[in-house]
Amino acid sequence: MAMLSFERKYRVRGGTLIGGDLFDFWVGPFYCGFFGVTTIFFAVLGTLLILYGAALGPTWNIWLISIAPPDISYGLALAPLKEGGLWQLITICAIGAFVSWALREVEISRKLGIGYHVPVAFGVAIFAYVTLVVIRPVLLGAWGHGFPYGIFSHLDWVSNVGYQYLHFHYNPAHMLGVTFFFTTTLALAMHGGLILSASNPGKGKTVRTPEYEDTFFRDFIGYSVGTLGIHRMGLFLALSAGFWSAVCIVISGPMWTRSWPEWWNWWLELPIWS
Repeated sequence: MAMLSFERKYRVRGGTLIGGDLFDFWVGPFYCGFFGVTTIFFAVLGTLLILYGAALGPTWNIWLISIAPPDISYGLALAPLKEGGLWQLITICAIGAFVSWALREVEISRKLGIGYHVPVAFGVAIFAYVTLVVIRPVLLGAWGHGFPYGIFSHLDWVSNVGYQYLHFHYNPAHMLGVTFFFTTTLALAMHGGLILSASNPGKGKTVRTPEYEDTFFRDFIGYSVGTLGIHRMGLFLALSAGFWSAVCIVISGPMWTRSWPEWWNWWLELPIWS
């Protein structure tokens, strides 16, 4: 459906969670609402804080700029601004912006009269982020266990945490997360490829219907999940990827402190092998 014809269905009163008609407004084609305002506020404030942190030095190199969390010695206390306090404020702004965006999605869903699948899906991504910067540091007793905000420094943090547990890819939840990420990519690529092949058959040829798409997969793998089923499966795969990626890091440290290959000793010690 063309966007212009859709505007009439979309620009209806109501559906707001906070603010009523006062915040029930649009900026151009974009619905704003109370949570649109809070999203902009937190996003702009967080960005300015990052720029302030970069201005403190020692470099303006985009690859090397890093906003580090407080030292472990601060525990869960507030740290001075230049010693991790910036990281704490930026984290608050990031969570505020993400949650506001999700609630704005809820308001849009209410206006359209559709389900909350999109905000719920985004909520899983928020959960994965909050796990890294709030839940795991709280369980370990210090904000310093969060990851730094920077490109290379973030990658270094991931690498160091992996080596801290010897072989992080032996983490069973990490295995599940990676499997779901790869399978999500495969499923989306195959789904997108099938839709494009059916709806773009070539000049002078007839556009194919879902029956042709179902037939392709029945011939290809023996079964077609159907047009509704593929989207349900895609949602499940994507949410599972985000969920298990959060689980794999939150159990590393708070629940398991040794190397991950040791965890598999239960398998080696099963009576069947002896």
